[in-house]
Order: sequence, then C-alpha cells, then structure tokens
Amino acid sequence: MNPGPWGILIIVIAALLLFGRGKISGMMGEVASGIKAFRRGMTEEEKAVAEIDVEAPKEKEPDA
Repeated sequence: MNPGPWGILIIVIAALLLFGRGKISGMMGEVASGIKAFRRGMTEEEKAVAEIDVEAPKEKEPDA
C-alpha cells in the first residue's frame, strides 16, 4: 500500500508541526555532513590502496 500525494502531504505537514522547520533543516545539514565525511573517507581509502599497490613491487612467478 503506497501513500498517495495527499498522504505524503499530510506526513510532511505533521513532521513540520512536530519538529519545526529549523530542526528539520538542522538534521538535513547533519546528514549532508555525514555523507561528505563518508565520501572523503572512501576517497582516502582508495588513495591508500593505490599507494600500496604502487609501492609494493609485484613478484614474478617462477616459470614452471
């Protein structure tokens, strides 16, 4: 059962009444900063893995 447009509107109005506009925008700012920190961490991890791959010379497998 999916809520229709009126159901979504009622939910949004109820959330605004309960939390207020300032509280909701503050929560969205915290979510955005969390996403940015996650992306920054993923980028740093990828760089660290790439540096390890470059620094470690690959050993040649003996010909059998």
